[in-house]
Amino acid sequence: MSTDDLVDVTIDGKALSVPKGTLVIRAAEQLGIIVPRFCDHPLLDPIGACRQCVVEVEGLPKPMMACTTTCTPDMAVKTHLTSELARKGQEGTLEFLLVNHPLDCPMCDKGGECPLQDQALEHGANTSRFVDEKRRYDKPVAVSEQVLLDRERCVLCARCTRFSEQISGDPFIELFERGALEQVAIYEDEPYESYFSGNVIQICPVGALTSADYRFKARPFDMRSAKSTCTGCSAGCSLTVQSRRGEVSRQLARTNMAVNEEWSCDKGRFGFHALTHATRLTTPLLRSGDELVEADWGQALVAAADAITAATEKGGDRVAVLTGGRVADEDAWAVARYARAVVGTDRVESRNRFTGPEETAALQALVGRESATYADVENSPVTLVVGLDPREEVPILYLRLRKAWRNHTAKLVPVGPRMGSLAELAWRRLATDPGAEAAALAAVGRQLGVASLAEAGQDYTAPVLDDVVDALREAGSDAVVLVGERAGVGALAAAGRIAEHLDARVAWVPRSAGSRGALAAGLLPGLLPGGRSLADEQDRADVEAVWGDLPARGDEADLEDVLTACSKGNVDVLHLVGVDPLREAASPELAAKALKKVGTVIVQDLVVTDTIREWADVVLPTTATQEREGQVTDWEGRTSRFQRAVDAPQLARDDWEVLVALSGLLGADLGYNDLDAIRAEMEKVGLRAQAPAWPDVVQPEVTDRGDELHLLVQPLLLDNDPLLRGADALMATAPQPRVVVNRADADALGLVDGDLVTVSAKKVDLRLPLQVEDDLVAGTVLVPADSTDVPGRSLLPARKGGTVTLAAAQEA
Repeated sequence: MSTDDLVDVTIDGKALSVPKGTLVIRAAEQLGIIVPRFCDHPLLDPIGACRQCVVEVEGLPKPMMACTTTCTPDMAVKTHLTSELARKGQEGTLEFLLVNHPLDCPMCDKGGECPLQDQALEHGANTSRFVDEKRRYDKPVAVSEQVLLDRERCVLCARCTRFSEQISGDPFIELFERGALEQVAIYEDEPYESYFSGNVIQICPVGALTSADYRFKARPFDMRSAKSTCTGCSAGCSLTVQSRRGEVSRQLARTNMAVNEEWSCDKGRFGFHALTHATRLTTPLLRSGDELVEADWGQALVAAADAITAATEKGGDRVAVLTGGRVADEDAWAVARYARAVVGTDRVESRNRFTGPEETAALQALVGRESATYADVENSPVTLVVGLDPREEVPILYLRLRKAWRNHTAKLVPVGPRMGSLAELAWRRLATDPGAEAAALAAVGRQLGVASLAEAGQDYTAPVLDDVVDALREAGSDAVVLVGERAGVGALAAAGRIAEHLDARVAWVPRSAGSRGALAAGLLPGLLPGGRSLADEQDRADVEAVWGDLPARGDEADLEDVLTACSKGNVDVLHLVGVDPLREAASPELAAKALKKVGTVIVQDLVVTDTIREWADVVLPTTATQEREGQVTDWEGRTSRFQRAVDAPQLARDDWEVLVALSGLLGADLGYNDLDAIRAEMEKVGLRAQAPAWPDVVQPEVTDRGDELHLLVQPLLLDNDPLLRGADALMATAPQPRVVVNRADADALGLVDGDLVTVSAKKVDLRLPLQVEDDLVAGTVLVPADSTDVPGRSLLPARKGGTVTLAAAQEA
């Protein structure tokens, strides 16, 4: 930064230079001078509401607020440390705030971590001149099922209202009344509905906003804290897990400005109750007849090893291994080596979607390439968001996109059948049918002059196409393309081609926390660690030098192929690590057929799932993120560590420990005694010397669907995930599941918003209220993936997308 962009100021006699526009309160912090404040927050716009940060500025006739005053050349500032005027002003403000503030610190949830307590002790008077009765309100007010408000404690700092308006975009909490009657409240007909409500609790500087989960449960000085990383989605948020008497009491957002800044979503903050829920697995189980009975680890491991041995005697491909999104990086690596080098199978998969070989080739090309980051998203002049609703799938990414929009630094272009949470933020939109995002991207690439997209697939036209292409061309290497896992065949490859042409950044944004780690470990058919190919001789040799002999490349391309092989009787053992196919697989019907046909189902998991209850033969209890150490890789490719916060149930084991023990019984030594050994091997194998080229863009064929409607299945942030069991207050805030259609389709069918309708396909009926909107492309029906007793994904056919019929529900 040049000297022309700096101003010289003096604070309490100490000189420094700061960038133009720096607030006095920030400049003072650089000198180690902490000016008392309540309303100030570095990520919120300054407001000067609490009047606590009084300072004296030489040459000005009255005191100024340090949180709203910017530094000017040669400004001389005196804080409470050197100015009697500033000190008396702060004491007077505190006295005024305490006039009606209840002195209930021993029972207040903020006790022990309250800025008002601290400042009253350091800057307040020893006695009170107030002798009248304090103001009282009925308490608490339920701002939502998760957030409770004690109005008499509020100091009107407006942190909560500013967060809701500026950061999350949920302006349903506001300041009402005037003067002494002013208070935080909500509209009676508009409840405070937000996926980010827990942040207003954390940034409240007093005990006005409290959590229904944590209220009257503990105090900060009663608890132990551990640094952790959220695994609720692929955002990679930094958390602090606080525990009391061996149980998690609360989880707080931990400052990490490169990732989640100072925020977290409510799922990551409140979704930990499954650790102590009645369905938590605490001991190994073995099936005896129609029941699962308790066993010891020796019996369970021997049963699993015997089944695998019998299967591998017929060939390693008689065993299939599937993993889920909660699996840590080290566990994914251990699973990959166990499956490939011990069992000898290529029937491995970590995705719950039916994708085909095209996505695997694109993901292989992604490994080793530098991914887009949160900073890139925030600073990019143009961001294409393809097949992704970030608020529902990766909430912290949504906050960063919204920040870029609010700062007028980004033109956001959703690509897909529905804008969803990006509707308010979108600059232009490229609308497509479900699964046809690649056609829109190919059209963009053709106009940009991407040679490899010159003949790619179907034609695509849109009135705004020229605008988007011009913006991308102008942005050049600063452009960003984000591709969600719901984007159709060929979308990631087309996005990669566009980014390569512009020398820009592309990122794959999966929903699950473990997806990037599983990809790096090679937990996809035909893929090896570091983006290597099982069919490539040099790639095989690189991995065999560390792991030993590897199996031949199998015929499977994705989860559909693996489950189909199981359903045809070609698999004897199905080993599931942190995954519930009956709930998570794209086709629960095919998953049920596979589980029924397989001889032995081995499950490693945290809680009892439908798969365990109905089909598991061997159940091995494992540990949660809060109960162990490890690391996880977010959608950027950034790796974060987490610490053990509480002890796991006595008989639970880390996933990698289970695999080491099972491999030993199978006559193989994985060579892992701790996590450091796994990490050392991960580093030793490393990445492929050169990332493969982006594959050709393959697009699905267009078929005539007659009078039927395209089916779009979208996961919601708060759904029937077994790991959300017990989080009753959190789940009470989940939006009501609805069927969504375009207004034109609703009119054609004689339906109106709120009607109870039935969506039908594959002999499956889903009954839900109707939501009519203009955002969803015409000819499409959107249903939630897993928020109902009959999962919306049950309507999906196999790989080629699906159609459904929609009609008013018949009376029962």
